[in-house]
Amino acid sequence: MNKKTNYKKKMEKGMKLIAFFPRPIIKIIEKLLRKSSTVQKVINKQSESIISDLRKSLKPYSGKLVAYSKLPEKGIKQNKVLQIIKNISSDEEFKWKNGYVSGAVYHGDIKHIEFMNKVYALQSQSNPLHSDLFPSSSKFESEIVSMTAEMLGSNKTDDEICGTVTSGGTESILLAMKTYRDKARKIKNITKPEIIVPITAHAAFNKAAEYFGIKIIRTKIDKNYKADIGEVKKMISSNTIAIIGSAVSFPHGIIDPIEKLSDIAQQHNIGFHVDACLGGYVLPWAKELGYSVPNFDFVLPGVTSISVDTHKFGYTAKGTSVILYRGKDLRKFQFYTITDWPGGLYFSPTFAGSRAGALSAICWAVLISIGKQGYRDSVSKILKSAKEIKQGINRIPELKILGNPLWVIAFTSNSLNIYQIMEYMTQRGWNLNALYKPKCIHICVTLRHTKNGVVKRFIDDLQQSIQCVKKNPKEETGMAPVYGMTANLPLRGILDDILVEYLDMYYHVDE
Repeated sequence: MNKKTNYKKKMEKGMKLIAFFPRPIIKIIEKLLRKSSTVQKVINKQSESIISDLRKSLKPYSGKLVAYSKLPEKGIKQNKVLQIIKNISSDEEFKWKNGYVSGAVYHGDIKHIEFMNKVYALQSQSNPLHSDLFPSSSKFESEIVSMTAEMLGSNKTDDEICGTVTSGGTESILLAMKTYRDKARKIKNITKPEIIVPITAHAAFNKAAEYFGIKIIRTKIDKNYKADIGEVKKMISSNTIAIIGSAVSFPHGIIDPIEKLSDIAQQHNIGFHVDACLGGYVLPWAKELGYSVPNFDFVLPGVTSISVDTHKFGYTAKGTSVILYRGKDLRKFQFYTITDWPGGLYFSPTFAGSRAGALSAICWAVLISIGKQGYRDSVSKILKSAKEIKQGINRIPELKILGNPLWVIAFTSNSLNIYQIMEYMTQRGWNLNALYKPKCIHICVTLRHTKNGVVKRFIDDLQQSIQCVKKNPKEETGMAPVYGMTANLPLRGILDDILVEYLDMYYHVDE
C-alpha cells in the first residue's frame, strides 16, 4: 500500500469517527483542524482537485468561443450573434432532446417550444409592474392562479383559495415563509419564529430561514422516507409559525403524511405549507387515473399554503410558479406597499418589481392549450414509463429502490459504489442526480423518457454500468470521488467553501 492510499484511508476513517459527534461539536473540531497548516494544505489540495473537475463541466467553451469581458468596440452583426447562440444550443440540446436527462426539461417537443416562443414574441414588452399599461398581465396571472387552485382542491372547500404567480419554486417557498413570519409577528407577537422542516424538504426552506431570520428545526424521516410524525409533534413550540410537508419530496419522490400533518397544524393553530413544486401538476391527474395518491391539497383543512411549479410538469417556460394560500387574510402578509416614497405609490405582490410579463402570458397560453385531458394523457405516459423503469431496476439484484415512488425514482446499492455507477452512466450520456443520506441517485421521469426506446436504453446502460463497477470495484473516476467525499465528509464548512468557489468560477470570464 503506497503512502497516498494509506493516508486516504486514515482520512476516511477519521471522517467517519467525526461524523458520530453532534453538529455543534463537529463545527468546533473543524475550526480547530483548520488552524493546522498541515490539515489546511490537505484540504486545499482536495479542494483544488474537486474544483478542477467541476471547471471542466462548467466551462466547456473556454478557448473554443470568443470571450467578451468588455463590450466590443463595434457591435457584432445580429445574424452572427444568432449563429453563435444557435451553435451553443445545438451542442447543449442533445442530451435532453434524446431523453438522457433527469428532470430539467419536462416537455421539450419542438412544436410546443415554438408555440411558447411565438407567445413570448407577442408579449416581450409586457411588465406586470405597469399593470396600467399591460392590463393583460392581470388577466393572465389571475387565471393562472385560479386554474391551478381548482386543480388543487379550491372547488372542494368553502374557503377562498388565492395566490400569486412567482418566478419559480424557490421564490414561492421564500414568499410563503416570509408570509408566515410576518403574520406570526403581527398576530401572535412571535419575535423568534421557527419552522419545522423534514430533512428531505427542499433546500429553499433553509434559504428562507437564513434570509428572514427564522430558526429552522430539521426533523428525521421514517423508514419509508416520509416525515416522521412523532418528531414533528415533539418539536412544536410556542415559536412555531409553520410546519412543512412535501408532495413529492425532491430526493426520493415520496409524499409526506400530509393528512396527519394537517391535523397537527389544526390542533396547534399554526401554518402548514405543502411543497408541491415537483408534484402539483402530476398528483391530481395521477389520482384521477386511479393511482394511489393520498389527499395532499386544500381538501385537507389544515393545509394553509401550497407551492406548485408551472414550469415543471405544467410544461410552461422557466420562470413561473404559483404560491397558493387559504384566504386573502393570509396572502396580504406577502404583499409589499409603500405610500410615502417620493417616487409615488409603490406596491408589488412578490419580491420582484419589474417582471417579464411574457412568461405569464406563456404560462396562461400553455395551460389552456393543454387542458385537463392533455395533462391526464401526459401523466399517464410518464407513470407508465416510470413503472417500466422501476420494474427494470427491481430485476437488477445489486440495486434497491428507496421507498415506493411514482415517477421520481431514487435507488442505491448495498454492494457497489453507487456514485461510480452514476459515473459510468454519465459516460454513456446520462445526466442523473446524486443524492446523500443515504447515498443514492435518482431519475425524475419526464415526457422525454416516454419516447420509444428510452426506457430500454436506460436499463441496458444501467446494467452495463454495473458490470463495469463489478469488474473494478475500487475504481473511482470522474465525479464519483467528489460525490463520495461530499457524502462522507462531516466537515460541511469545507464543502461550503468549495461551493462558493464554484459560484465565483461561474461568474469568471475565461479569456
